[in-house]
Amino acid sequence: MNKPSVEKITKLLQTQGYIADHSIAMSVHLSMLLQKPLLIEGPAGVGKTEIAKVMSKALNTDLIRLQCYEGLDANQAIYEWNYQRQLLYLKMNEQSDLTVKEKEATIFSSTFLMERPLLKSIMAPQSQVLLIDEIDRADEEFESFFLELLSDWQISIPEIGTLKAKSIPHVILTSNRNRELSEALRRRCLYLWIDYPGFEKELTIIHSKIPDINKNLATQICRFMQEVRKMKLEKSPGIAETLDWAIALSSMHIDHLDKEIVESTLGVVLKDWQDIRETKMSLSELFEKTGVIPKM
Repeated sequence: MNKPSVEKITKLLQTQGYIADHSIAMSVHLSMLLQKPLLIEGPAGVGKTEIAKVMSKALNTDLIRLQCYEGLDANQAIYEWNYQRQLLYLKMNEQSDLTVKEKEATIFSSTFLMERPLLKSIMAPQSQVLLIDEIDRADEEFESFFLELLSDWQISIPEIGTLKAKSIPHVILTSNRNRELSEALRRRCLYLWIDYPGFEKELTIIHSKIPDINKNLATQICRFMQEVRKMKLEKSPGIAETLDWAIALSSMHIDHLDKEIVESTLGVVLKDWQDIRETKMSLSELFEKTGVIPKM
């Protein structure tokens, strides 16, 4: 199967509402061409997860998502036995002539196997998009059994044996850098860093997602967000917060920023009370830097 070109990937992403830089489209293209996972790092809210979502839509395939967290193990990530069905089967066959060995061979078969995201992604008849979201939240033990999948595209199940992939998924891993990932994992991936968007790109994203927004409001929002991200905040707002704010203000038919509107809606943009307090104290300076003359 021919892999889509960089230009086609850019258009595919754009048709799904994702404004992709050339570096993003190139990384996705090379990931598909070389059949290597793409590790995407960057601040929260800059669109890392969205790449996998729009890829699945653009390629007209399923998105299989594994949300990582501390303590994630094989039962949640790879497979799990359907114990209730196994017990029911044994109960129903208590009086049968089957030997213990035959019963054991039956209950530990694919009939009673529950496929979790990793196993499901390689057992699909066609390539799916596999999203390993926030892998930095999982521990190193998870990385160790994930590496087998990336190395040989197979999964070992003690009761059955080794299951080889029917298809190789398009793998996207995201990380917010809460911890350093192992060198073994990084070596097996292509790498992409996504930073906060610049003014022009953020403005383009807003108009793409909210075509009816007032142009003056969209411009003021982008200038304001660019300056807010320069502050020393506990959590800088990403493009997700920009869009939430733009949708909120646009839905209230607001066409410009002013002190009262900003103060009363900062909870849409900032998610830490100290950040909100610091921003409110700096509003006059922020408005001056953005070149916006608000109506007070």
